Amino acid sequence: MKKSFLLLALIALLSYQGYTQSATKLTITNDDSKLTISRHIYGQFSEHLGRCIYGGFWVDPKLPVAKQDRIRLDIVEALKKIKIPNLRWPGGCFADEYHWRDGIGPRDQRPKMVNTNWGGVSEDNSFGTHEFLELCSLLHTEPYIAGNVGSGTVEEMAKWVEYLNGSASTTVTEMRKANGHPEPFKVTFWGVGNESWGCGGNMTPEFYSENYRRYATYARDYPGTPLKRIASGSNGKDYNWTEVCMKQIGTHMWGLTLHWYTLPTGNWNKKGSATDFDEAQYFNTMKNCLEMDEIVTKHSAIMDKYDPAKKVALVVDEWGIWTDPEPGDHGVLYQQNSLRDALIAASTLNIFNNHCERVKMANLAQTINVLQALILTDKEKMLLTPTYHVFDLYKVHQDARYLPVKFESPDYEVGGNKLPALNVSASVDASNAIHISLVNIDNNKSINIRSALTGLNWKTVTGQILTSAHITDINTFENPGKIKIATFTNAKKEGDELVASIPPHSVVVLELK
Repeated sequence: MKKSFLLLALIALLSYQGYTQSATKLTITNDDSKLTISRHIYGQFSEHLGRCIYGGFWVDPKLPVAKQDRIRLDIVEALKKIKIPNLRWPGGCFADEYHWRDGIGPRDQRPKMVNTNWGGVSEDNSFGTHEFLELCSLLHTEPYIAGNVGSGTVEEMAKWVEYLNGSASTTVTEMRKANGHPEPFKVTFWGVGNESWGCGGNMTPEFYSENYRRYATYARDYPGTPLKRIASGSNGKDYNWTEVCMKQIGTHMWGLTLHWYTLPTGNWNKKGSATDFDEAQYFNTMKNCLEMDEIVTKHSAIMDKYDPAKKVALVVDEWGIWTDPEPGDHGVLYQQNSLRDALIAASTLNIFNNHCERVKMANLAQTINVLQALILTDKEKMLLTPTYHVFDLYKVHQDARYLPVKFESPDYEVGGNKLPALNVSASVDASNAIHISLVNIDNNKSINIRSALTGLNWKTVTGQILTSAHITDINTFENPGKIKIATFTNAKKEGDELVASIPPHSVVVLELK
């Protein structure tokens, strides 16, 4: 009787901890695919909004931190570590009220403006074109500039491109030289407007498409700098916008954008808290996050009708979780960043990786102190969020060859509703190291996996994990290392198969060599 009781207790304990007898079978195939996971999927977005630029990248000269000019260098070093491939600027909605000439020349002579989109605050234009491109140079990243179509003119955008990329002696290139940069900057990524269906002009897709063709015509290619022109695309599930743009613009664009934010409640008027949520709210948030796969699939199918060769990239240049702002005076759209947000980031990046034949670029919103930020600051203090650590884990996929993964996910069930608990992506890099990123969104159960790797040679497996005790856990300025990357040891090779157990609410990246 005593032994039976102990056995029952052990079974109950294992069940409570989420262990199961069966394993989810993954098939990862080396099918000689030529698909590459573009590094530009791991791009970032920094708008003149709240404390992203001013008080984030660009700080008071008196702030006691290391700086180059007024660019904060501890932030630069943190972002260099995760190899951000591109940085989008100046917006966002701000882009279509930004006039580039206001942000060049002597800073004390630059006109001030009101940021009518974000807080009605005064901007002194001290951070402008040259400051942004100096930041990109320090970051070793490519600039992605969003041009003003909403309130700007064709000539204004054309002259901005000429100012940055022109080599012949003209009035605007001589201005650039006088402002300290004799050689062209050679900026290739150019957005032709932003959210032209909304804050960028409230246009119809037909009207925008005609405008795109005009603006893109006069945004010239200069020697050695062919532009990658990116059209302002759909608001989430507006598939008609994509249909019209593809029909009227076709392949006369390098990319077409898509914006989709994860709202915990699905309601723009009351989005939900960044830190105070229960499991039912968590489940609903992950449901809204995982919709990205369906949305990307449907937009891609429309693009395939007009561009079967997949010459036009789908550019998801605004994505992430958007919650209600944190209480207190932290700046516009400041929100904390929990383990839940790391799971959202990792799951979304897996979706993009798995759609790499069409998704060639994406930009998380936003880099510092705004929305799903990588970094939070408080005067001289700085912390790395759980989302930052996901980008650190996933940098191994940048420009690696895509490996298809097939599996049937177990269910994560809350209140009679179900979601796939597991999402995965995989790649092989130039050194033939295989990387598998696995996300278990189930809040309670581990997932045992057993994987056959067809046509792939490997002998050893190592891993890293990001998790914490609770999905609501956050990093704070008092405890900035509560959630951080740790070594993962619960994976091994059994015969020719990979065997691992992925804990609840965790992100795991395995490396096979």
